[in-house]
Amino acid sequence: MTTSEPVVPSIRPPAWRRPPVVFSGLGLLTLILLVINVAVGSIPYSLAEIWHVLLNPREDSITNTIIWNIRIPRAIAAAFGGAYLAASGLLLQIYFRNPIVGPFILGISSGASLMVSIVMLTTVTVGWTLFTPFMSTLAAFVGAYGVMLIVLAIASRIQGGVTLLIVGLMMGYLCGAVTAILTALAEKDKIKGFVLWQLGSFSGFKWDEIWILLIFGGCILTLLYLQSKPLNAFLLGEEYAASMGVNIRHFRLLILLCACALAGMITSMAGPVAFIGMAVPHMARLSFGTSDNRILIPGACLMGALVTSLCDLIARTALAPVELPLSAITAFFGAPIVIALLLKRRVKL
Repeated sequence: MTTSEPVVPSIRPPAWRRPPVVFSGLGLLTLILLVINVAVGSIPYSLAEIWHVLLNPREDSITNTIIWNIRIPRAIAAAFGGAYLAASGLLLQIYFRNPIVGPFILGISSGASLMVSIVMLTTVTVGWTLFTPFMSTLAAFVGAYGVMLIVLAIASRIQGGVTLLIVGLMMGYLCGAVTAILTALAEKDKIKGFVLWQLGSFSGFKWDEIWILLIFGGCILTLLYLQSKPLNAFLLGEEYAASMGVNIRHFRLLILLCACALAGMITSMAGPVAFIGMAVPHMARLSFGTSDNRILIPGACLMGALVTSLCDLIARTALAPVELPLSAITAFFGAPIVIALLLKRRVKL
């Protein structure tokens, strides 16, 4: 796909808001939060202890087990999970040209919740002993990507973004209705585990899951960055993008596929995490003062990693030893930001 350089509307930022400065600041803050997330917990560790563990990964000790198998995977998962949700939200806001669209608007979260409810609230999985430890994750994966495939199939037949948005909402309502019925019929002891999953959490991540995040998510983000120029053209309208040589039908499917794949991957592993995909792209636009996706894609990813790491830290430590629901923290953080941005910019939906 060859396109000429489109003219992207942007705001000339002051010196302190130039991309290298903002990238450096976000990167430094994210790195600091990663270290804090590893150090802070029910058992606090000093920087010297963390450094010793990093240099001696095979040492047999409780400290090594906690840091290598619990704290580091969770910190990495929170950072990359936030990055992928932010990138997914950015893509969907570009696609629908709507400032309050997020990754789960197409029913991805509801599809994952439906399949997890079937696993947790019923006995249909009895006998699948081989997959028992991973059944909830696999079920969420199937549900998220099943809804994604339905939405993509419909997207190939219609042209209107609003129509597709309504289809996604209806899919979400249908999945939510079935989930509600299963919850009403389930035993009380099973409902608790399902409700906890619905609140979202990056705890319990294993290194195998981390590698899946790094490899598959990294490939998708690389593909997205290579499509920055067509995305910039798409911002100015489908007719303009078509005049620049963009195959609109294929490109629309590519945007949806990448957005749903990123959000579905995180939802299947961590459960629904609210507002990151909706609020962070706005924060990135304001921080960088531009709509150029060559800057916004990596910028939104860094901002998402920073915000999600901060929310995860608050969830773990605010009322320790009780861990607060991650989605509650992200909602308290993201909802006021979205409302303030809409009021400030007087966006008409």
